[in-house]
Order: sequence, then structure tokens, then C-alpha cells
Amino acid sequence: MNIEHLLYDYLLTTGMPIASAKYLNMIVLVIALLVSALLVDFIIRKIIVQLFTQFAAKTETNFDNLLVQNKAPRNIAHIIPLIIVLELVPYVFVDFKYFENIAQKGLQVFTIILILWVARSLLNTLKDYFKTLPRLNDKPIDSYIQVFMIFAWVIGILSAFAIITGIEFIKFITTIGAASAVIILIFKDIILGFVASIQVSINDMVRIGDWITFEKYGADGDVSEINLSTVKVQNFDKTITTIPTYALISDSFKNWRGMENSDGRRIKRALSIKLDSIHYLSKDELDKLKKIHIISNYLETRQADIDNFNTKNNINKEVLLNGRNLTNIGVFRKYIETYVETHSGINKDMVIMVRQLATEAKGIPIEIYAFSSDKRWKNYEYIMADIFDHIIAAVPHFNLEVFELPSNSSFRDAQK
Repeated sequence: MNIEHLLYDYLLTTGMPIASAKYLNMIVLVIALLVSALLVDFIIRKIIVQLFTQFAAKTETNFDNLLVQNKAPRNIAHIIPLIIVLELVPYVFVDFKYFENIAQKGLQVFTIILILWVARSLLNTLKDYFKTLPRLNDKPIDSYIQVFMIFAWVIGILSAFAIITGIEFIKFITTIGAASAVIILIFKDIILGFVASIQVSINDMVRIGDWITFEKYGADGDVSEINLSTVKVQNFDKTITTIPTYALISDSFKNWRGMENSDGRRIKRALSIKLDSIHYLSKDELDKLKKIHIISNYLETRQADIDNFNTKNNINKEVLLNGRNLTNIGVFRKYIETYVETHSGINKDMVIMVRQLATEAKGIPIEIYAFSSDKRWKNYEYIMADIFDHIIAAVPHFNLEVFELPSNSSFRDAQK
């Protein structure tokens, strides 16, 4: 008596028709096989992952740790249940060769997918490991791994189609090769979009909800949809821009996700100072500026150092140019820096810098480089405006002038 026919033989004794007994026998065996496979897979996966994790914790190299992180042991653990199922399928479908053929093909396709999963885990492990090596961390490892994976997926997909259609792999490749020129011509955009979508997904270039700026297509807003051929962006003016998916890998665009995930949003804006308003500070001007609270200590200390230097080196201060001196633009730059450092809307743990840029036709730009602690657009603009409102109003206190092109009122004033 065959084990696979135990239920079948019992059902016959109850008077059930032969056909019904065979189908019910097959269904019960399929359910038993699936439950057993899942149970074995769960147990083996737990054992292998646990053993491998313990082994990785005891070794000095981080390669085995990377294997665990990339789920290589987890994927390898699926192999044993798969082998068991492949061996038992003929017994489950002993009376139904048609269903057995379908199941065998399905399992063979799953075997190909599992091999690709294992290969991906191993290649990602190698990629992460190579990046930890000093002599390889500046090499395009990601590109090499992607090329290997693309070839692997192409071969895997072609192998799966060959199995499903029942055509030998070589003949299938030959047939595809003959028709490839026509296929590429007709489905060029779809193929480009498909390849681009894979690369976008693998490289995690864009996600739904990301804020991107794509000047070529006039896009500046949140990604609302990503599909095979297009990416839809809802701009901040509520219009929709549609971008070809392959443009994301062929052209340059800006993704603001890094800023949104960081601790601050960058402020990088300059104020141009007229050149003819820059001069050395006289004693009267210096005494006046010392009344400004946030730079009074700086001016006392700095001026004392300068006076000490000039006295020690017998500098003739009848000419202001001689020796060391404070300038109104230098003190103004220090004032801005101190003000920004103490502003409540600025992240103090990130870079804060006030720098003088190269002289231009419009004067000398004094640039603020800092990060607001609030990244929300409206609040960010408020913080930046609040800082520059104060700074622009403070300019005259240092006997400086902001550069601006002449207006109609300037010409009227000149004619009076």
C-alpha cells in the first residue's frame, strides 16, 4: 500500500467516487506538503540564522556580520525546504501528471528566484565589505554590483520564460535574439523606463513623498507617483509635472530628502556692501560701537591687543593706516556672526559661518552660512527674513552702505 494513497484507499471504502477520492486525496496532500514545508522552513531558518549570528559575534572580521545584515543566511535557509518539496511533489500529484508538471515548473521558477535572492545577498555583502577597505572605498563598487545583478536578473528571467514555455534555453535565447531588434524599436520607451525604474529603486534615488527639484522639466515639489514610464511631481503651486522615469538617471536633479532627514535647513544668503563705505574705525566710532552689547567685550579685548601690538612696535598712529586697525566691515562681520550664533532659530550644533566673498561689481558680499533648526518651509523663510531684517537695519550703525542699483528717486534727488 502506497503512503500517498492512504487517504484515497480509505475514501473508496466509504463509497466515494474514484474521481472525487483522487481530487480530495491530492488536496489534502498539497495542504500537508505546504504546512510541512512552512514548518521546516521556519525551524531551519531560525536555527541557521541563530547559529550564524552567534558565530558572527565571536569573529573579529565584519564580513560575517554583513552577511547577517544582508539576510544571506535567511535566504540560504530556504534551500532545504525547497529541495524537500521538489522531492515530494511527484508523490503528491501521483494521479495528476498535468498538475505535477505545473507544480514542477513553478518550483523551478521559484528556484531561480531563490538563487537570485542568495546572489543578491552575497553581492550586497561583498559591496558593503569592499567599502570598508581603504584601498577600495573610493571605487564605484555599486556600479559593478549593479552590472552583475542586471546580468543575473536577465539570465534568470530568460530561464524562467524558457521553463514556462517548455523551450530549451539555447533555442529560447536564439529566438529572442532574432526578435530583439524589433522589440527594442517598438518598446524603446517601455524598456528605458523599466531599466530606469529598476535603477531608481535599487539606488533609492527617489521615493514617493520626496521633495525634488528638476529644473529641466520645471519640477519643484513632492513626488506623488512613480511608475514604469513616468514620475509625477506635484509642484508647490499645485500644478503637476510629468517626468520620464529614465530622465532620473540620464539628467541631474536635486532630491531634498537629505535636508529633511538632517537636523537643519541651510541658510546661504549674502548682503553686498558698497566699497566706498568701508574704512578704518576712528576712536570716536570705536567708542560708539562699544555700546553695542553683543560685541562690546570683543571690541575691548581686540582693541587692547591691537594697541599693545602698535605700542610694542612703536607704530606711528598719527596716520591711521599704520600698524594694525579695526575696520567697520570687520566689526560688522563679527557682529553678524555673534548675532546669528545667539539667534533662537539657528541650530547651534551645525556649521555657523559669516564669510566675506570675492569683490564684485556690486561691492563686497558678506554671506551668512548657517542652518535653521526648523526645516518647515514657512518657518524657515521667517527665520531667514528675521535675521536679514535685523542685519540690513544694523548696517548704518557701522557707517556702511548696502549696494543697490539706482532707482527713480535716486535720479530725482540728484537733480535737486
